[in-house]
Amino acid sequence: MECKCNQCGMGVKGLVCSKCDAELVQDTITANGKKVQVAKCPNECGMIKSPTCCGQDMVCSS
Repeated sequence: MECKCNQCGMGVKGLVCSKCDAELVQDTITANGKKVQVAKCPNECGMIKSPTCCGQDMVCSS
């Protein structure tokens, strides 16, 4: 998974689950009626909110 900031261009890649060493994948969930971008473990170890930069969500691709 690679994420990039649309405002400044900073990016991150290769987010990995510390439990199973699998690369996290991009997904969205609905929370409080609003879609939220997340990075989740494909082996269902858990998920985190996708990275942010410049006060906004980074755009991620798998």
